[in-house]
Amino acid sequence: MKVEQISEHIWSLQTWMLIPVHIWVVKDGSGVTLVDAGIPLMAKGILKTVQDLNAGSLERIVLTHGHSDHTGAINKVRQNYSVPVFAHSIEIPYLEGKLPYPRRKKAAETVVPGLTQALVSNNQGDLSSIGGLKPYLTPGHSPGHVVYYHEKDQVLLAGDLFTSKNGKLKKPMPMFTANMEEALQSAEIVSQLNPKRLEVCHGNSVLNPREQMEAYRKSIQ
Repeated sequence: MKVEQISEHIWSLQTWMLIPVHIWVVKDGSGVTLVDAGIPLMAKGILKTVQDLNAGSLERIVLTHGHSDHTGAINKVRQNYSVPVFAHSIEIPYLEGKLPYPRRKKAAETVVPGLTQALVSNNQGDLSSIGGLKPYLTPGHSPGHVVYYHEKDQVLLAGDLFTSKNGKLKKPMPMFTANMEEALQSAEIVSQLNPKRLEVCHGNSVLNPREQMEAYRKSIQ
C-alpha cells in the first residue's frame, strides 16, 4: 500500500482493486481520524500508518458513504482500536442492510447494524465539524454521501462525488451511482468551498478544482 502525505495534516493511503482505492488519515490535536476504510486488505496498512505517525491514537472512523469498498477494513481496524464509526443519518439504513441502495435489487449489510452513529448537525441542519473536518451532505452517488473539508489545509476529501484522471475531474462511476443528476448538482460544493486540492477514492489528486468546474459541467451535458 502506498502512503503519501498530501498536506500538513492529511495522509493518503492507496491500494489497487482493478482501479485505485484511496482512503485518508487525518491528524489533529486530539488524535487521528480515518476517512473511509477501503477494502479489507488495507487494514494492516491503516494500523501501521496510525502507529508510524505518532500523532496519538485513532479516535474515530468517518465514512463518505457505505459502499463495501469504503467500509471493508472497519472490523479489523476496530479489533485494535474500538472507535466509533460515523456516517450521515440518511446513509445508515443502507449500509446496515435495512434498505437496498437505489438501483440495486437487494439490500446488503456493509457495517454491522448498531455500530454506525449519525454525524451531528446543528439547529440549522448543517453538519458539525469532526476530527478537524467539516462534513457536507453531497447526495447522488449514494443517498447520504458526504464530503469532508479540511479548512486549514484547504483539502476536500470527496469520496466518490467524482472520479479523476490525470488530474482532471470526471463524473462518478455510472454503474454504482444512485442518481447521477443529483450527484452532478452536489458537485457544486467545489465552487462553494474553492479548495486548493481535491482527493477522490478512485483516481488521483485534483489541484484547484474550481477552475475545472465549467469544463466539468460541459463534459457531462
